[in-house]
Amino acid sequence: MALVDCPSCNKKTSDKAQTCPHCGFKIGDATSEDIERKQSLQRFKKLQSIQNQSLLAMLIFVASFGFMYWGGTRPGDLQHNLAILGAVVGFVWYLVNRARIVYIKRFS
Repeated sequence: MALVDCPSCNKKTSDKAQTCPHCGFKIGDATSEDIERKQSLQRFKKLQSIQNQSLLAMLIFVASFGFMYWGGTRPGDLQHNLAILGAVVGFVWYLVNRARIVYIKRFS
């Protein structure tokens, strides 16, 4: 008996099992087309999640940038410094998510 990765949830399961005990995917009855379709669906869901995170990061960046310039704060104030921090975090988070998207599309 060997442990293999479930094509649906990528958790270890027995190669003799007919269904995955973690997600219920019918391993024994699955064709290669079913497995590929399930993996494609997982990749799509992961890309959607990362794209949603990219949108949130861009919203944080724009809101912080707008507050920094039109919020009525002066340089050196706590609110101004927090706005700069929010803009930097949002921008870096956006760039990291875009790199993750490129990586997933290129190597999957």
